[in-house]
Amino acid sequence: MNNRNRRPEHKMEQPGGEEFFERVVKVNRVSKKTKGGDKRSLSVLVVVGDKKGKVGVGLGKAVEVQSAVRKATSYARKHLIEVSLKGRTIPHQVFVKSGAAKVLLKPAPLGTGVIAGGAIRIVAEAAGIHDIVAKILGTKNQASNVYATLEALGKLKNVNGGK
Repeated sequence: MNNRNRRPEHKMEQPGGEEFFERVVKVNRVSKKTKGGDKRSLSVLVVVGDKKGKVGVGLGKAVEVQSAVRKATSYARKHLIEVSLKGRTIPHQVFVKSGAAKVLLKPAPLGTGVIAGGAIRIVAEAAGIHDIVAKILGTKNQASNVYATLEALGKLKNVNGGK
């Protein structure tokens, strides 16, 4: 059979037996002015998670998309954070301001689903959060919102242990 027209799978098998969910959030074409002309490359933002509470984000740059995705995925896997979950949702409400991005995450009752914008939805899906209500209040920049969401999920771990 011809597999050229099939979409690539989003699940990546790790040599240790772990399976990771991988999603490309943004592909950006960038260029650098040099004496010899423009040097063009691609910047790719990737979110990786195991859908069991671990999630990471990576930014990779290369001349080709596949190389940039590979670099971003490798970085994201090496820098996973542990997300504190309470069943299928988060333990408490959290608000984070990171640069121009403002993100509000709220726990939701069972069966609510992921009610969130694109960037938060991707991170929540990768982390294994099934019920959450979220709002992006600041910038519409997806990269900033992904990093702000990751920071918010990281804050859950610290606060959950103390309260």
